[in-house]
Amino acid sequence: MSGLIGRKIGMTQVFGEAGESIPATVIEAGPCPVVQKKTPERDGYGAIQVGFGEKKKSRVRKPEAGQAAKAGVPVPRHVREFRVEDPSGYEIGQELSVELFAQGDRVSVTGRSKGRGFAGVMKRHGMSGGDETHGNKSHRVPGSLGSAAYPARVFKGRRLPGHMGDARVTVRNLEIVRVDTDRNVLVVRGAVPGPRNGILLIRK
Repeated sequence: MSGLIGRKIGMTQVFGEAGESIPATVIEAGPCPVVQKKTPERDGYGAIQVGFGEKKKSRVRKPEAGQAAKAGVPVPRHVREFRVEDPSGYEIGQELSVELFAQGDRVSVTGRSKGRGFAGVMKRHGMSGGDETHGNKSHRVPGSLGSAAYPARVFKGRRLPGHMGDARVTVRNLEIVRVDTDRNVLVVRGAVPGPRNGILLIRK
């Protein structure tokens, strides 16, 4: 099953049939033209490359321009590859839209989480911190690491301060609550990774 490239517009709420409030994310998904096909005979696996958006002409490189001209589409700003079992079911230049999905479908949404910079253990890992009374001055630090003469080192994988966020994150099993084919919009229940206008991959 192929997917779509989308752009996160923001969060809102919609109301279900019983009148309940559903927190939801609005995603502009597609249209995504097929710019290239990968076949098992030639490339060793089956996949399609799809584009999203349009790149400024001043930023287009010659290989990108040649690929887009061959497909008969404008040079896309974003290109992603989706594995498919039978790429022969797709044609180069064919546009994929939100019609791939229907209300009630379950999808996985992949994006890049917001970068939080260098963060301590309380923000990064939710640790409780030290006492704030009786002269203790270690309020937000990790505390003792528990090593003495043996093993005389810090074990790998320990939760410590460091870079937080700015990572590829996939949220699975999100329900589609609205599909607007006129405006190429999907509304999914719950939150998805990344900031507003962040690029997302939506797969069944």
